[in-house]
Amino acid sequence: MREVVHVRRYRITGPYRLWLQFTDGLAGEWDFSHLATSDKPVTLPFHDPAFFNEVFLDFGALTWPNGYDWSPEALHADMQAAGVLKFESAAA
Repeated sequence: MREVVHVRRYRITGPYRLWLQFTDGLAGEWDFSHLATSDKPVTLPFHDPAFFNEVFLDFGALTWPNGYDWSPEALHADMQAAGVLKFESAAA
């Protein structure tokens, strides 16, 4: 059975970039810049970088004021496959 993970903490590190720590202790930085060029109706607000910075956590998922959210499990899997996750203590 696969462990369910959530985003525990995040930090904006640059335009369309977040450092994320998951509940399993793995953490890393991820580039979300593709949101700025997506033409889907739900992603159009991301053309404004200030909108991206309105991110918040809702039950462990990255969420934005328009209701757009990102599956923490899928994000964790993508980041792990890309080799950007490493263990960091909760105090980091």
